[in-house]
Amino acid sequence: MNQLPTAVPIGVIPTPLQTRLEDLSTAKSWTNWAGFISPLVLDTVEFEYFAIRNQSTLFDISPMHKYRVTGPDALRVVNRMVTRDVSRMRDNRVGYALWCDEEGMVIDDGTVFRFSDSDFRICCQETMHSWILDTAWGFDVDIVDESHQVAGVSLQGPTTFSLLSDAGLTVAGALKPFDMAEVEPGLWISRTGFTGDLGYELWTSWDKIAELWDRLWAAGDHWGLRAIGYEALNICRIEAGFIAAGIDFQPVHTAMRLHRGRSPIELGFEKLVHFDKGHFNGRRALLKQKDAGPRHVLRKIDLAGFKPADGALLYYKKKKEVGHVTSGVWSPTTKRNIALAEFKAPYGYSITDDLWAEIYVFEEGVWDKRLVPVTFEDKPFFINDRSRATPPRPF
Repeated sequence: MNQLPTAVPIGVIPTPLQTRLEDLSTAKSWTNWAGFISPLVLDTVEFEYFAIRNQSTLFDISPMHKYRVTGPDALRVVNRMVTRDVSRMRDNRVGYALWCDEEGMVIDDGTVFRFSDSDFRICCQETMHSWILDTAWGFDVDIVDESHQVAGVSLQGPTTFSLLSDAGLTVAGALKPFDMAEVEPGLWISRTGFTGDLGYELWTSWDKIAELWDRLWAAGDHWGLRAIGYEALNICRIEAGFIAAGIDFQPVHTAMRLHRGRSPIELGFEKLVHFDKGHFNGRRALLKQKDAGPRHVLRKIDLAGFKPADGALLYYKKKKEVGHVTSGVWSPTTKRNIALAEFKAPYGYSITDDLWAEIYVFEEGVWDKRLVPVTFEDKPFFINDRSRATPPRPF
């Protein structure tokens, strides 16, 4: 019996929320995120940014890749995959994690959702299905790609708990940072986000996410709810000191040239490399690097002036090139010129003085080159105690 051919989407695919976003978009500025249509800006970057820091915002995170790992060996498989020890995580918790190839270079970073020691979900930027299957070979687990089954929205900003309360989801007030709970059948809320502010991520089935969006939107007018795109979110994640794959590091499986990969140690996450848990991918290489020292270091830096330094080259004593800025913005909230920057060790590692950024400014048809001093910051640029207060304070 002949079967009808299966339709294959051509080009970027709409998420279940695309019609809602289209109706709200005046900028008509879209990008490709993991094969899906995603907004860069819906209205203006300024309005969307200040809504994150002062109101409530919704961002469609449905394009994220999501993989479910279940079975008797699920804990062993996830612990073999990521550098951190997920056996230390409690059930119904979310943890940031990185995973590496055999040379200790980061394949991707993401979040691990622990439902139990036999049930995990991994959310990430890059496609990981075949690689996770390889990692799980020989173990008693099932691996399911949930990317087109589970959808999500990120609800971020100081009034988000008040909004959730009006939407009938007051139970979210009991969640501590990185907690998650099934608050209604099929609806999970995690107290997570990419902004460094008070916020939540809400997860439900692909066919229910539009209904959830409408529910939140109906409760959001009193709390200044806005839909946002990636550009406003990007400012906030830099303020929070969060790294982004493909921007602050190159996922090693997508690198076209040798030695373009970076290790968790070089990205500043040695504390999330738990050598005492036993074998995991890249462990031997990372042990060698821990003893020998990193080739590169990624640091948070503060720059003089107010012109963003995205892509700027970095110099030692204004002469020797020693690195570059990977992400740079003027922070509207902290009123600082901030950036994430990669240095060639030992610069930025043991040598932290007399470092400069070369910034080019275009003014009235003329390019002006400026060398501005670099200072280092160990903490996030944006810190607000409302992000950790439990229960959250009403705003």
